[in-house]
Amino acid sequence: MGIKFIKISVVYFVIGVCLGMYMSMTEKFDFTPVHVHISLLGWMSMALAGLIYVAFPKASETTLAKVHFWLHNISLPIMMIGLAFLVSGVTAATPAVATGGTLMVLGIIVFAINIFKNVNNQS
Repeated sequence: MGIKFIKISVVYFVIGVCLGMYMSMTEKFDFTPVHVHISLLGWMSMALAGLIYVAFPKASETTLAKVHFWLHNISLPIMMIGLAFLVSGVTAATPAVATGGTLMVLGIIVFAINIFKNVNNQS
């Protein structure tokens, strides 16, 4: 799972950098919240989770790691697409942001449970 997290984090890195470049070139910064969330929850958080899973293979081999991976990668696009619409003035996108955000929090809780349960001195 660690390698999968690292590889998908690079995809989010490219998306975040391209979005930042677009905003800079157009001097329109409406999507700054989307850029920041993709960069932190996509690139940084997933890369760090991947490195943790590589360092502690016992944790990466669990069902919890798989659930974390899929919750993170389903929720982030839902939340970011919803947020892009929301900052563009489409208030009907609020449920997408809330749904994606809730799933993201659940994924991070699953990650925390996995770490506390499977990372120890014997890992």
